[in-house]
Amino acid sequence: MNKIYDAIGIGIGPFNLSLAALTNDLQESEILFFEQEASFDWHPGMLLEGMDLQTPFIADLVTFADPTNRFSYLNYLHKHNRMYSFFFFNRFTIPREEYNAYCKWVASKLNNCQFGQCVTDVKEVSGKSCYAVTVHSIEDGSEEIYYGKHIILGTGSIPNIPEALQGFPEEDITHTSRYTYFQDTLKQGSSITVVGSGQSASEVFYDLLKEQKERGYALTWFTRSSGIFQKEDTGLGREVFSPEYVDYFHNLAMEDRMESLENLSTIRNGIDPKLLEKIYELLYNRSIESPLDQITIQTNTAVNAIEAGTNSNRESYSLQCKQWQKGEKFTYPADKVILATGYKPHLPEWLNNFHEEIEWEDEKRFRVTADYRLVFKDSRENQIYTLTNIEHSHGSSATNLGLSVLRNQKIINSIAGKEIYTTPNQAVFQQFEMKKS
Repeated sequence: MNKIYDAIGIGIGPFNLSLAALTNDLQESEILFFEQEASFDWHPGMLLEGMDLQTPFIADLVTFADPTNRFSYLNYLHKHNRMYSFFFFNRFTIPREEYNAYCKWVASKLNNCQFGQCVTDVKEVSGKSCYAVTVHSIEDGSEEIYYGKHIILGTGSIPNIPEALQGFPEEDITHTSRYTYFQDTLKQGSSITVVGSGQSASEVFYDLLKEQKERGYALTWFTRSSGIFQKEDTGLGREVFSPEYVDYFHNLAMEDRMESLENLSTIRNGIDPKLLEKIYELLYNRSIESPLDQITIQTNTAVNAIEAGTNSNRESYSLQCKQWQKGEKFTYPADKVILATGYKPHLPEWLNNFHEEIEWEDEKRFRVTADYRLVFKDSRENQIYTLTNIEHSHGSSATNLGLSVLRNQKIINSIAGKEIYTTPNQAVFQQFEMKKS
C-alpha cells in the first residue's frame, strides 16, 4: 500500500482551507486536501465591487486558533504592503473581493492542497484501518488512489433552485451565484426581477438599482419573507454565533433544534444594515425627481413557477406568483430573473457507500457528534468528519465563517487524540440554560 495519511480532506472551500492552513506546519498530523476546481475561488459570481464580508476580519482562516499563525489576514496585509491602507480604511469588516484574494494567497502557500483533483470514490480498506480515496485528475484524466485514516468532508453547498424555476437559459434566468458572469446581458433586459431575500438578493438589487435609471429597465424585488429584515448587529444578539451556543444547540432534541433554526432565521440570514441604508438612500434621492413607478418591492410574495413566452420578438417570461398572506395569485412579466433562492448541502455520490452504516436523524440529515464525526452504527477508529450538512446538528455554526476555525480546532484535536489547539471555555456573557449546581 501507499503512504497512509492521518486524514484526507475532500473539497477546498474556506472551511477546509482553514483546516489546511492550521495543519500545514503541524508535526502531529499530516493531512492532504483535494479540490476539483483548478484554483481557489470563493463565490466568484457574487464578487461585486464595494460589497463587504459580513464577518469581521479577525474571523480569518487561523486567528481564533492561533493569532501568530503566518496565514493570518493581518500577515496577508503585511506581505502585500497594505497594512497602512487597511489602517486608514478604518473598518472592522473587509471587502469580499479582498477576502477572496487573501484566501487565494493562503492556498498558494500551502503544500498540503492539490487543486484540479476530483475525488470520485471513497471506500473502506478491509483490515487496514483506513480509507481508499480515488482521485481523478481534471487535467490529464489519470487516476490515483490515496489512503487516509480519516476523511474530512468539506464539499460545501450548491445553488438551491426549485424545480419549477429550472430549465431556462442562464443569460435570462440565473442564480445569484452566477450573477457577475451574466450581469451585462441581464441588464439589457427591459424588466428585471430579483426573487428571494437575504444578503445576496439585496446586493444584486442594489447593483441593479444603481444602473436602473440610466439603462431604463423596470426593476422588481419579490421576497417570500414577511419583511426585509436586517441582520442582528448587537453584541448580545450575535452571541448565538458562539462556542457556548453551538454546544447548547447540539444537545437539544432534533425537533427543538429545527424550531430554533426557524426562530433565529432573521439573525442568521438578515441583511447588512448599512446596505439597507444605501438602498433606501438611493430610493429616497431618486424619488425627488419623480415617482418610482419603474421600481417594485414586495414582500410576502412567492414565485412558484416560471413560464416562457415571447414579447416583441424578445424572449420574456411570466412569473406565477402568490401573495401568500392574502392568498392572492397573480402573473407577473419579466425579461430577466435573478434567483436568490439560497443554497443546499452538496453531498457527493460516494457517501452512499456508507448510507447503511451511519445513523440518520431523518431521510436527509445524518447524525453528527459534537466534534463533527458522522455517527456510525458500529464503533470504529477511522472516522468521517464533516463540515457539510451540519446546520441541523450545529445550528448557527454550520455556514458561519466566524465559527469555522472553532470547528477545525475540534477536528484537529480529535484526529490527533490530544489538544493541539485550545478551545475557549467561556467566550460570551450570557448563558443559554440554567447551570447545574
